[in-house]
This record gives sequence, structure tokens and C-alpha cells, in this order.
Amino acid sequence: MEEQGLPFSLPLSQDSFRELWDSVVTPSISTIQTVSVPQESWKAGGPIDMLLIDEHVLTRFDEDLFELPLEVPTKDDVTPPASTVPVTTDHPGEYGFQLRFQKSGTAKSVTSTYSELLNKLYCQLAKTSPVEVLVSKELPPGTVLRATAVYKKSEHVAEVVRRCPHHQNEDAAEHRSHLIRVEGSQRAQYFEDQHTKRQSVTVPYEPPQLGSEITTILLSFMCNSSCMGGMNRRPILTILTLETPEGLVLGRRCFEVRICACPGRDRKTEEENSTKLQNGTMQIKKRKSAPPPAPTSMKKSKSASSAEEEDKDVHILRVRNREHYEMLKKILEGLELLDKESKTKIKVSVKQEFARPSSGKRPLQRGERSDSD
Repeated sequence: MEEQGLPFSLPLSQDSFRELWDSVVTPSISTIQTVSVPQESWKAGGPIDMLLIDEHVLTRFDEDLFELPLEVPTKDDVTPPASTVPVTTDHPGEYGFQLRFQKSGTAKSVTSTYSELLNKLYCQLAKTSPVEVLVSKELPPGTVLRATAVYKKSEHVAEVVRRCPHHQNEDAAEHRSHLIRVEGSQRAQYFEDQHTKRQSVTVPYEPPQLGSEITTILLSFMCNSSCMGGMNRRPILTILTLETPEGLVLGRRCFEVRICACPGRDRKTEEENSTKLQNGTMQIKKRKSAPPPAPTSMKKSKSASSAEEEDKDVHILRVRNREHYEMLKKILEGLELLDKESKTKIKVSVKQEFARPSSGKRPLQRGERSDSD
């Protein structure tokens, strides 16, 4: 080795090499600092210490290096477990929890209306529906309002109420599968139970403002009741609960919801049908069936009294199209004309059949001879 120009010789023993290797300390990448070295230092015999290492870092050992970080609780971890079959009965609780809805009537232009008779809210898709919250005394700090949608009928109550795939794909929000949304609040949180997969939304309860006794929350329903793949015309209920931060229910209110294109018209129609059903005057619609076949032996003539009674009956037919009305009018005139002609023919044939000669003799038929002949 000395012949090649090196100032020292390397030991050839493995034990000596191991001692040399153990004496070398490998620095951490985070402790390496680059130093600008002049060009003259690259010459043969120049200094080669180009890395500066912190000796304190090399001698220190981090005991928490291999410790796992503590788990951070997520939203689902703090969500209280939901029951498999939610309770839909009202329970005001010790705080007298009540709901009120604004009176908007049944006009066609309204976007949201509430029926006290049916305890049912009618609203349009993605339109805000104000709900007024009333309590009898001050609630504990941190109380939240939770809104959950469930199916009304027992055969569907186990299923989760979700939006239809069409409206979900059109929405870019993170919680696009939720049917109920809270508008106007940045503190609204959306949850999905890990066991039942039911979805809900919470918003912190805000005490009434000065001079008011109610707190208003704004709800929006993001799918129509008739959407295929979603509710599919199945009636739903909305459950509003007052809860503590730990999930303890302080009060519960429930009401039915119908999301449709014309809330005022649908509310008016369903209220009228409910009133008729309570009074016993509701007419059940039946499917049209084929008329029974006419019997072979029918009476050719009817009494004059029955014919007059039928003529007195007036039937009203409502037609929206003017052209259809004119066409039906012409058809009606033609039918009435045919009825008149048929009646006159029947009268003439009856007179001819029962006509008798004035002398009392039977009239001769063709091919017969008289007795005198």
C-alpha cells in the first residue's frame, strides 16, 4: 500500500477492521449540514472534513421513537349509538320541548307549509323550511338539536332513508347522501351510525334572542318523496331531539314530511280527503272493470215513465282542451239525433203492429183468400 503513495497502511485482520467499523458513527440525515468548501481543499493532501455533525445529537437517544401515537377520536367515535327501531312518539321532557311552524296557507306559490290537522310538513326540494323550537326553561350548556329521518310504515322502518342516486351524483358536497340538511349554520355536523347506518345532522342549540321566546332552525330536504331509488313514495317521519353533548335525550318531537313540487295543493287535497274519511263520506275509487255481458233476452220496449226518468238525468263531463270539447259536442249532438230517430221508428213500428181495422175484421195477409171467395 505504501508503494501506491498512501501515507498509512490498512490492517488486514478482520478483528482490526471490525474495531475500525465500530469506531465510525453514522450520523442522522437530519443532523448533516453542508459546508461550502474552497476549490483548493480538493487538492491532494487538502482537508476532507466536509460534514459537520452535532455531537449532542449523536449521543442522544429518543426513547419515544418507536411509541405509537395516541388515537384521535373522530366524529363517529363521539356519536351516541342509535337504536335499531327509533321511537317516533312525542316526549316534551322536563324542559317542555315544543315545535312550531310558520303559517303559510295552501297557495300554489308557497315553498313550505305545515298542516296541523295531519301533523305533516309539505315542502319543495332543497327549499328552506323554518322550524321554531320552544322550551320552558334554560337548557344545559352544550345542548344540541339532532334531526333524523325514518320511514313511517313498519315494513320499511328498518331501512335507512337516503337520497336517490340521481340527486347524489349531482351534488358535490361531502355529506351528499344525507336527506336532511341544516342551512345557515357553519357548526352543523353530519353523522352516520356505525351499527345501524342511520344518518343524522346536529346543530348547537342557541338560546332565544332578546325579546323572543323561540329559536329557529332551517331545514332542507334534498330529495323528492317520489324519487326512484330513494324514498320511492314511501312516507317518512322527521325526528327532532334535544340532546346533551354525551347523547342524553332531553326531549323529542316527530312530524311527517312530504317533499313535492306543489306543497299547497297537496296539503289541501290530503286535508280534504282526511275530513271526508272522518265524516264517512269518502268515496273509494275502484278500478274500471269490463261491463257485464248483456243478457240475450232484453225487453225491447220500456215503460214511458222509466224512459222519462232517464231523460231527466244530467251528466256533466269536464274537458280542459277546447278542441276536444268541440269534438265531443258534435258527437253528443249526433247521438241525440240518433236517439230521436230511433224513438220515432219504434213508435211507428208499434203502431203498425197493433193497428186494427175499424170494421173489426182481421186484415188479409198476402196469399190468403177471404171467406166469401
